[in-house]
Amino acid sequence: MMSQVDGPKLRGAVVGAGYFSQFHFDSWKRIPGVDLVAVCDSNHAAAERAAKMYGVEGVYTDHAAMLDQVRPDFVDIVTRPDTHLTLVDDCARAGVAIICQKPLAPTVAEARQIVDVAQKASVRFMVHENFRFQPWYREIKSLLDSGIVGRKVHTITHRNRMGDGWGDDAYLARQPYFQTMKQFLIFEAGIHTIDTFRYLAGEIDRVWCMHRKLNPVIAGEDTAIGIFQFCESGVGVYDANRFNESTAENPRYTFGELLVECDGGTIRLYDDARITVQELGQPETPHAYQPSRHGFAGDCVHQTQLHFIRGLRSGDAFETDGASYLRSIAVQEAMYRSAETMQWESPSQ
Repeated sequence: MMSQVDGPKLRGAVVGAGYFSQFHFDSWKRIPGVDLVAVCDSNHAAAERAAKMYGVEGVYTDHAAMLDQVRPDFVDIVTRPDTHLTLVDDCARAGVAIICQKPLAPTVAEARQIVDVAQKASVRFMVHENFRFQPWYREIKSLLDSGIVGRKVHTITHRNRMGDGWGDDAYLARQPYFQTMKQFLIFEAGIHTIDTFRYLAGEIDRVWCMHRKLNPVIAGEDTAIGIFQFCESGVGVYDANRFNESTAENPRYTFGELLVECDGGTIRLYDDARITVQELGQPETPHAYQPSRHGFAGDCVHQTQLHFIRGLRSGDAFETDGASYLRSIAVQEAMYRSAETMQWESPSQ
């Protein structure tokens, strides 16, 4: 029986050969039925390095020329947000399926325009929103669906301390443009938590938020507290700070801790990826599972890209398609509004 990643080869191209692309290339080379045929970057040397490291034949600095000459089945966009509209538009015109990194665009209006471009061209489009594909969140979702801690969510609390945002050189080693983003923490990282909360507990009805800037060398906020009211039941609490440090051996493995409290007990995710379950009236017990340590954050990039390929082959909807992403950024937008009004705000599309 043929699996959803088997079948005729899908020819893929990657646009962007910067820091994070290494995880994308590594994943594509491990997916059966995918043949990377080209890499494109405005920096020719970067494109050549990636092509040599991952065995990709075509090297380009012009994505339009790449689309015309290579004619891939899909394009993976791993570039800065301000480049995405042009790239998605050109790929859509070429009739090519697209998986695009987040943030999708510098503004909410432009993100909506990108989704509209893909929809009007009737091309398959998925946002590379990979946090919900981290193995601990997939496991916690499975536990919630099983009813082991009840059926009603009381509170989901996410706490994150990255410790990579203090000092004059904050963020410069990996992604230096972080320093100049006028909207930073919620826009760049908080969107992950919004999507993960939606994945675990359903849609969000309204939010309250405050944020601050702790490091004076950056343009945007680097700490925030948000409260989310879910449509079905319960609330979410987001407590994030990129300035101060955690005690985690690797803060970039789980990117924080999660507490899920329900009407039948509690699920805890620790920063070393341990999961425990505590049913009401019972002691906390370890939950056995085997999260990967390959690649990025439990190999979630690989699981995200596997989901994309399976969707291309089966025709099934992507979990993080354009419509889903717009629901997440509507919540993000409401968080920024709330920080200005200091009142509860509802997401609007």
